Amino acid sequence: MPEETAVCRRLVDRTAVVTGAGSGIGLATARRLASEGAHVVCADIDAERGRAAAEETGGLYVAADVTDPDQVEALFRTADDTYGSVDIAFNNAGISPPDDDSILTTGLDAWRRVQEVNLTSVYLCCKAALPYMRRQGKGSIINTASFVAVMGAATSQISYTASKGGVLAMSRELGVQFAREGIRVNALCPGPVNTPLLKELFAKDPERAARRLVHIPAGRFAEAEEIAAAVAFLASDDASFVNAAEFLVDGGIAGAYVTPL
Repeated sequence: MPEETAVCRRLVDRTAVVTGAGSGIGLATARRLASEGAHVVCADIDAERGRAAAEETGGLYVAADVTDPDQVEALFRTADDTYGSVDIAFNNAGISPPDDDSILTTGLDAWRRVQEVNLTSVYLCCKAALPYMRRQGKGSIINTASFVAVMGAATSQISYTASKGGVLAMSRELGVQFAREGIRVNALCPGPVNTPLLKELFAKDPERAARRLVHIPAGRFAEAEEIAAAVAFLASDDASFVNAAEFLVDGGIAGAYVTPL
């Protein structure tokens, strides 16, 4: 981990909507965006965690099932009604359930559930955020994809991988389509992150964790705060010419063939 550094104030008075804000990357990002001056709207299906995130960041909690079009529209409408703009949309909510595994064993219900939460929700959030950003003539959308959108793994989570590939392709398309309206859309592609979701998965299967760690040049998983720093950059004017990008924050995994011993 890098040493703690003074946080910039690049997002003062901007409104940021963060889905999946109650834990992991979402919570770390809500904290980071708030520290940079943003009004943070914390969306989560878990009311207890979502409220706690909003209270900690001085923001607003909105209960939202990101697979429900009406709730997603209400989320962005509430952000605009409360703060007067929608400047940043971090469409981050996602799942990685244990019944999503090899294509040989993953059932259709599991496939569909992951697609709904990980891909359809991003479509819905982008669709809801864009009218506000078009009205303003500016905005930054950051969609959480994954490094698995650009690499293959023999330890497959087939629907998760496919959903993140869809997020990457959709982000690229939207970034190109709306660029001349002052709107940037980027796909954040994190490597494995030390979140509660990952800890739970690997606590049940240490061999699976070890098999992944060997491929990371840094020799460790990312911390959520490191991913949050990348989101803050993409949200800010420092990234004014970063658009339709596959923004890898993976510790060098995608560039590695043989890693250090």
